[in-house]
Amino acid sequence: MTVANERFSSELASHAHHEAHGEDHHGPGAKLVIVGYGFWIFLLSDIVMFSAFFAAHAVLQDSTDGGPKGSELLSIRNVAYETACLLLSSFTCGLILVGAEARRMAWTQAALIATGLLGLTFLVLEVREFTEMIGQGAGPQRSAFLSSFFALVGCHGAHVSVGLLWLGTMMAQLFVKGFRDDILRRLLCFNLFWHMLDIVWVAVFTLVYLVGDAR
Repeated sequence: MTVANERFSSELASHAHHEAHGEDHHGPGAKLVIVGYGFWIFLLSDIVMFSAFFAAHAVLQDSTDGGPKGSELLSIRNVAYETACLLLSSFTCGLILVGAEARRMAWTQAALIATGLLGLTFLVLEVREFTEMIGQGAGPQRSAFLSSFFALVGCHGAHVSVGLLWLGTMMAQLFVKGFRDDILRRLLCFNLFWHMLDIVWVAVFTLVYLVGDAR
């Protein structure tokens, strides 16, 4: 993520320099800036949506309707494994751009595979958690608290699923088309998206699991 941000910042500064001196800049750097800005706007709109889910869950945390509370259902050990997988995938995701910058196909594809496997492991653990809760009669229809829990955590899981589909598509495009400028821009956008999911998950882990387990 640091490498991606440094590259984006340097190209943004270069673009501003050319604009200040009245120079035309029609290279791929300018397009990268435009695509990056546009995708950040999309991500901000996505974060607004997650904020609404967080607010709803905060209000409904105690609305158990006589059912089980978070401290009775949530497994900190299981979510710790999930968190470790997702945070490690953030590191391997950063390696994708490092490999792409060096134009090393094997490195880039290996980082994509590692990111995908870690993301898939995260999803498997999350689905197992949901299955166990539903098996205990603690499904989303049991209480308002559980409805907000499944909506928030499930929405994040759906985003991870979309990210994995996107990752598979990028692997195929990279293999067929190589390190073209448009492919590099898509890799940057995928990195931004995946790191955003990590940031949201840290908030989920803190506000839903840690706070919920303490209540």
